[in-house]
Amino acid sequence: MQQPMLAIIIVSWNVRDLLERCITTVHASLAGSGIAYRITVVDNASTDGTFAMLRTRHPNVEVIDAGRNLGFAGGNNLALRRVLSRNGSRVRHVLLLNPDTEVIGDAIPTLVRYLEEHPDVVVVGPRLRYSDGTVQSSRRRFPTPGVLFWESTPLEWRWLNNPWVRRYRCMDTPDDQEQTVDWLVGAALLVRRSAIDRVGLLDAGFVMYSEELEWQQRLHACGRIVYLPAAEIMHHEGKSSTQVPTWRLMTFHRSRLRYARMRYGDHLATGLYIFLMAVYGAELFVEAGKWLLGHRRDLRRQRIGGYVAFLRGLGLRD
Repeated sequence: MQQPMLAIIIVSWNVRDLLERCITTVHASLAGSGIAYRITVVDNASTDGTFAMLRTRHPNVEVIDAGRNLGFAGGNNLALRRVLSRNGSRVRHVLLLNPDTEVIGDAIPTLVRYLEEHPDVVVVGPRLRYSDGTVQSSRRRFPTPGVLFWESTPLEWRWLNNPWVRRYRCMDTPDDQEQTVDWLVGAALLVRRSAIDRVGLLDAGFVMYSEELEWQQRLHACGRIVYLPAAEIMHHEGKSSTQVPTWRLMTFHRSRLRYARMRYGDHLATGLYIFLMAVYGAELFVEAGKWLLGHRRDLRRQRIGGYVAFLRGLGLRD
């Protein structure tokens, strides 16, 4: 078998049918491209028959049983260590791909050709689309402290189109324009192997969320990060993490607290923690009041339970 120059890594948890579709579209995208590739799936202890599906429908896919849920960073690192350490490995590029994606047309060869033709670029990513075809925001500037206090908090729920989000999400530039960015959402990232060798793997201290942000900050020292809308991938966003919504919210903010401490220091991280406890405590108080008034008590009870679990689980440090 020809040694692959492209390693494709997919970390999956309980999304068997989406994973099967993802792999099928990867093969279709690369068919006839002349690019030698190998797909490695890391299974984070799925219980939905993922292993059986891979054995019967995609026997040529390498499968790594993580044994437990290692998260995005831990799962990708497990595969990266194996893929890049093989004797005789000539892997030049690594594509980190979410299992809830579908590759559109020749998106993967387009990304690979771009890296091959632009030696100053270390990461390139496609334009992402939601299931209904609308464009998903995937371009980012590095977050300011204001963004840390806004994103995925009650402030965002109540003030969507604010100045922080517009700058942070690059809304001042069109999404159909190729452009250099600070970082890209991690649903589909093609990364130059030599850059990984220089900066190291993802930080597995991030169980989920912010790991691709922190990694791309390190990768920035090696070259440019480019958004390439000529390549498109559909992203059925969050199909694994939405199975546990309270855990998802708590994990997002725990990761942001860790990032805030690494990027801005303990004082800002402590302030962010106090802020999160206050605003979500206020949301809990509001929901409790509505429950006392008899307003949609089943919904209020569910939300109260979620906020209580969030406040108990949120920690200032890992």
